[in-house]
Amino acid sequence: MTTQPEPRRTTYHPPVTSRKKAGLAVGVGVGAAAATALRRRWRGRSESTSTEVAAIPGIDQAAATRFLDNLAAAIRIPTVSSIDGVDPVVFGEFRALLEKSYPGVHAGLSREIIGDHTLLFTWPGSDATEPAVLLMAHQDVVPVEPGTEAGWDHGPFSGAVADGYLWGRGAMDDKGSLIGVLEAVEGLLAEGFVPTPTIYLLLGHDEEVGGEKGAAAVAERFAREGVRLGLVLDEGGAVVSGVIPGVPPLALIGVGEKASLDVEITAVAEGGHSSMPPAHTAVGRVAGAVRAIEDHPMGARLAVQRPFLEVLARIMGGGRAVLLRNLGWSGPMVERMLARAPHTNALIRTTAAATVIRGGVKSNVLPQEATAIVNFRILPGDTAAGVLDHVRSVVGDGIRVRPIDFGKTSDPGPLSSIESPGFRSVANAVGEVFPGVTVAPWILMGATDSRYFVPIADGVYRFAPLSTSLGDLSRIHGTGERIAVADAGRVVGFYRALVTSLGGKP
Repeated sequence: MTTQPEPRRTTYHPPVTSRKKAGLAVGVGVGAAAATALRRRWRGRSESTSTEVAAIPGIDQAAATRFLDNLAAAIRIPTVSSIDGVDPVVFGEFRALLEKSYPGVHAGLSREIIGDHTLLFTWPGSDATEPAVLLMAHQDVVPVEPGTEAGWDHGPFSGAVADGYLWGRGAMDDKGSLIGVLEAVEGLLAEGFVPTPTIYLLLGHDEEVGGEKGAAAVAERFAREGVRLGLVLDEGGAVVSGVIPGVPPLALIGVGEKASLDVEITAVAEGGHSSMPPAHTAVGRVAGAVRAIEDHPMGARLAVQRPFLEVLARIMGGGRAVLLRNLGWSGPMVERMLARAPHTNALIRTTAAATVIRGGVKSNVLPQEATAIVNFRILPGDTAAGVLDHVRSVVGDGIRVRPIDFGKTSDPGPLSSIESPGFRSVANAVGEVFPGVTVAPWILMGATDSRYFVPIADGVYRFAPLSTSLGDLSRIHGTGERIAVADAGRVVGFYRALVTSLGGKP
């Protein structure tokens, strides 16, 4: 067993306010549309072409190489999920790969299969009185949009290693974390390590479509059995450069997440021949309703971001820092500035995006019904009911409004504390593999399976030990998904540092 050095700590600047429960957040560029737009700004900039794996104390080169080899093999199995289900043969192949690659995990931990394909491993701890820990990742990936394959530098399911990166769907979301967790646990088991708290590993199979059969089912079972979790860690954050110009890379640890709500708006009409149209057809009325939603956004709430902005002010200079340090008088100005761009506007309000519209069957036939779907990302503090009330108030009479379920939760959960032992464990593990980086608690713009465990956990956090640029975030669910080869040792080292920090013995 390699002797561990004294832990290195991340840079953390506590806010001047004592109102921690207000929540710390940053969401610059996290939305897919915003990230896509911002990516254009980064084109032409030099990118890392290193093929060397970063040396991490306690992790040898062989462990990092195994991580890359096993991740490449995992990417080559296209574990795509959809609302219609998954391919059981493909997921069976993936399960067999994990059994072959991590025999120690499968021999030393008990494994259950939930909802046909979700994997739940239990690593018994030495102290049953300690709250358990849940480490999460997911097996499934989103499909590659037909017609975009040619835009990939390397095949989307190739697992190719080239130009300093490992390429393929799922590299970032979320097979990198999955393989990293298993690699770290495999190594610790080989050393005879026994954790103090019981540790669960949850590898979902349907996260990309809501997680109802996997994570939600496990959360319901834990609740019935009285399982209390001291710490939950899922995907969601990373070490991101370029978040704010002039600010060094930030380790974004999610302390909460926006909730996703799809709202369907529908207009009904009598129909008829297009030669005798009414003033507004069903299509026109739905289009007007969409425009009304866009023109009347929900109110901004800078307060939810205030603690983070105060932290950010401490590492910034110039006039921007002055504004952030004096939100008492500069708040309205900062709010207006943030509202100017989509990626910063999303920080301070519940957002609305019309994503689907349909109606009509023929160009000379008046449609009898037209429908649009608007996706809302609900900021903590707002509710699904409040969103629906807002929509009804702005679209007016004659438009039917109804929610469409995604998973089993619609309201954002409460924000987790930045003063908990769980948060400190995650932050210190970041410091082990990214020494000197500034940790920034934030609110995730998307939804993760971790939301199901909020009611039974002392702290739910979201972070993947990957380094990326703001521009590269558009590759998640997009074209050219990849991770840096140099991060291989960091990924394994992070999970190893986290697990050992929770207590245990060889």
